[in-house]
Amino acid sequence: MIVLHYPSYPFKIKAINGKDQVFDPFRKIWVVLTPEEWVRQNILQYLVQSCKYPSSLIAVEKSIQLGELTKRFDIVVYKNDSPWMIIECKEAKVKLDETTMLQILQYQQVLTAQYLFISNGHETLGAKIESGKLHALQNFPEYL
Repeated sequence: MIVLHYPSYPFKIKAINGKDQVFDPFRKIWVVLTPEEWVRQNILQYLVQSCKYPSSLIAVEKSIQLGELTKRFDIVVYKNDSPWMIIECKEAKVKLDETTMLQILQYQQVLTAQYLFISNGHETLGAKIESGKLHALQNFPEYL
């Protein structure tokens, strides 16, 4: 289990049509502030502020093709023009289990990233893929 200490960030939040919205600086749009979006926004700030990942190399909520299905990943960090890390975000009440892991492994089949992370904001699990096997991580890797 990886413990994340979220950095402070002045999130821009406003109500639109009776629903709280947060401004996503990565997508440059206002999005509904769901419990999952809260996790995604805090992890994004953790990646940029705490891990020093370049924000210009982070993609959020993009579509990918899984066979005949179109899916959307939560976060992908790129390195050398290739997916380097996939992060799947869930709302706090969702347990990180086999179902969540299977979801990110499906994305991995298409994106072939070196690192995989799943988080519900309170719990975060990470793994590095080496020789076709998952190796558990205790923290996010440095972006060198």
